[in-house]
Amino acid sequence: MIRLVEVGPRDGLQNEKEIVPVEVKLQFIEALARAGYQEIEATSFVSPRWIPQLADAEEVSHQLKPHDGLVYTALIPNRKGLQRALDCGYRRVAVFTAASEAFSQKNTNRSISQSLEEFAPLVEQAGQAGVSVRGYVSTAWWCPYAGRVDSDETVKVAEALIAMGIEEVSLGDTVGLAVPSQVELTLEKLHHHREKIALHFHDTSGTALANVLRAYQMGFTVFDCSAGGLGGCPYAPGASGNLASEDILYMFEQMGVTTGVDLRQVARASLQLATHLGRKLPGRTLARLQSQL
Repeated sequence: MIRLVEVGPRDGLQNEKEIVPVEVKLQFIEALARAGYQEIEATSFVSPRWIPQLADAEEVSHQLKPHDGLVYTALIPNRKGLQRALDCGYRRVAVFTAASEAFSQKNTNRSISQSLEEFAPLVEQAGQAGVSVRGYVSTAWWCPYAGRVDSDETVKVAEALIAMGIEEVSLGDTVGLAVPSQVELTLEKLHHHREKIALHFHDTSGTALANVLRAYQMGFTVFDCSAGGLGGCPYAPGASGNLASEDILYMFEQMGVTTGVDLRQVARASLQLATHLGRKLPGRTLARLQSQL
């Protein structure tokens, strides 16, 4: 069985030009929760100055409905963000760094080593509060500013996060340029950590599903996805949306691989949000299913 982490409510909506109302976000998250996910990333406690789309993090968080078997997570940038998440009752948070120095500076105004130094006390504080920590490594294969990222650099950052006690590390193809052979090269070096590694692919070049399939064939079983293909990255010029949840669900469903997530329910959630946004979402399977729902 694989585990899918739904990141649409955070990673997807943070890239929208218009602010999505709280009630719409809550409807979206609740519809996704009913689909059967084990984990949904609900929001981020970053500064509203940087990501105004998520300025309502507390308001959204306090109204999330609990579901058996479902964990809500929140992205945090620093100690203040962790405290905000703890105050909202989160039992799982996520921190973020990069494998590219150029991207780390553009995205967070700090070096990779500085971000790792800052994470260590956060992980300790979270652990003392009984909260688990997930770690994102952006630009794991390609950087919009520096080009191809050496796989050893990605491995070094991932192993540093694991060593400090981070429970799961999600490697991100932030600009969506990775191909299966490049994914394989990196994952071969992290195969002994495969139970702690997740994959987060963007579909800019149409290779996201191929990358998922190669990772799955290598024994990796945790994948991030975004309903309807929502998303992108405000600090990665040219990056398109995340891998659409409906697309990865359809592929695994047809392969006979259990996900525990209802494809049609996810599609309904995406279509409901698309109606509010007033535009079609990029997911291919969603477009095919639209007339059937």
